[in-house]
Amino acid sequence: MKPPKHELPPQLDPIDIRITAWMARHGITLTRIALGIVFLWFGALKFVPHGSPAEELATRTITRLTGGRIAPGLSLYVLAGWEVLIGLGLLSGVFLRITLLLLFVQMLGTLLPLVFFPAEMFTAVPYAPTLEGQYIIKNLVLISSAIVVGATVRGGRLSAAPTS
Repeated sequence: MKPPKHELPPQLDPIDIRITAWMARHGITLTRIALGIVFLWFGALKFVPHGSPAEELATRTITRLTGGRIAPGLSLYVLAGWEVLIGLGLLSGVFLRITLLLLFVQMLGTLLPLVFFPAEMFTAVPYAPTLEGQYIIKNLVLISSAIVVGATVRGGRLSAAPTS
């Protein structure tokens, strides 16, 4: 594979190399921390009554998923704890494989409203999402970020060096 053509003037090349190297060194860690903050924050909000804008949708989804066997109040606390645990795992970097497994299972659950409640998720199915639909679809970015973090649990890393 050929390296990409330079889009910058040649005199900026040393600066570009340093910036790219910095991004390669720190990108995975920053992504992991950012994910951890999002999960910790959104999970903690669910412990506060009416603290999360996703509370009602989350409890309806869990109720539908479990056939009503789990009470909405309990399901919200379980989800809150699950998300806080994911957040703490990502922030600490401890037990990343287990943390990422919990994240991927939780993310599958967050996509279910698109299937369970499509009329509420789209003004025109499947291309015009409502605000709630957009809230769910943005989780694709969280999933992709977690995949990138997961690619490093066996020692993988980003490299700024061009491949030949």
